[in-house]
Amino acid sequence: MTAGSETPLRVGVFGLLGSGNLGNDGSLEAVLGYLRAEHPAAALDALCGGPEVVASRYRIPATRLHWYRGEYRTASRVGAIAAKGVGKLLDAVRTAAWVRRHDVVIVPGMGVLEATLPLRPWGFPYALFLLCAAGRLFGTRVALVGVGAAPIGQRQTRALVRWSARLASYRSYRDALSRDAMRAMGVDTTQDKVYPDLAFALPTPRASALAGPPGPVCVGVMDYHGGDEDRAEADAIHRRYLEGTTRFVHSLVREGRRVRLLTGDEVDRPVATAILDAVASPLVTAAEASCLSDLMTEMAAADSVVATRYHNLVCALKVGTPTLALSYAAKSEALMDRMGLGSYCHPARAVEAGRLLEQFHSLERRSAELRRILAERNLVAARQLDHQFADLSAALFPAAGQIGTHALREAP
Repeated sequence: MTAGSETPLRVGVFGLLGSGNLGNDGSLEAVLGYLRAEHPAAALDALCGGPEVVASRYRIPATRLHWYRGEYRTASRVGAIAAKGVGKLLDAVRTAAWVRRHDVVIVPGMGVLEATLPLRPWGFPYALFLLCAAGRLFGTRVALVGVGAAPIGQRQTRALVRWSARLASYRSYRDALSRDAMRAMGVDTTQDKVYPDLAFALPTPRASALAGPPGPVCVGVMDYHGGDEDRAEADAIHRRYLEGTTRFVHSLVREGRRVRLLTGDEVDRPVATAILDAVASPLVTAAEASCLSDLMTEMAAADSVVATRYHNLVCALKVGTPTLALSYAAKSEALMDRMGLGSYCHPARAVEAGRLLEQFHSLERRSAELRRILAERNLVAARQLDHQFADLSAALFPAAGQIGTHALREAP
């Protein structure tokens, strides 16, 4: 709010938030922390997947993203198909009305411009397009902040993502690969910048004093079925991933190591349960994490981490624990390379337990060296995110008396 103004800036946050994905919610938490510290007078609310969770956990008003509650379930009956169709029309009106009430809308991180996991074009890509189109129509600035992007093969999804990016007022990316992908899709990225993932801005928990040597090994698992173009062989990919990861955990147990299974989304829990049942050892337990802070607390107490989900990797690297990535996309390899651990990647779609164990032993032999490298890289990431938030403030929160007047709303 500007001096003497009584109208707060109206800022919305948008995305699949509060829907069970800890990485998405961690990105939201980082942006809310920035807004509350730097722009405390802003009036905040959300249009999101899980409004009840967002409202209770983050103390902001929240509205459901989709009118039809079964949006992300496959519709096979006539009634469900019709309801989805009606929902698409209603969502256009609902999104436009919500956007119109705001000066700024922020999409906090997340892989909103990629389809590295199975994704239908008329699900979230359509919702994002509605947001960005409404922002351009009503002069509301839409900011895609620290987002992930990747090449997209499906034509309709690619078109929706491309137009969403073009219509946004502000874009920044979590890695150079994302910016390159959008440039290849025909988006002008000359003014777009690259910063570390927003989760690197979250507070870092201290390591637990209870985990004496040897500490546990955290293994982050995922309900992995391949990418958007792997639907025909999704079951086979999942079976290979689960079998390979289970054999790896078996190998750790045979060496007498304690293993802590971690997840990053509610859909990952059956995978952890399957490994627990298959290994059936008191050395293997599963953590109940409800946020990225919980994951970081577990990882800070570990000797090493082997993880699949992108934000599991971010958490492990942020707390400075030597990490090995079960990589399912180029974004994971880019992250590991940026943090100095580029040689410690293993393909998630072809987990070979023997080779993975060799890489794990190499990781542990270099533990002290890698911890020093991670400490240095985390300092750099923190400084870069300070620049990200300063850049965002300059773009969306001008100091001159324009707040609450929609004077921000010229087309980008």
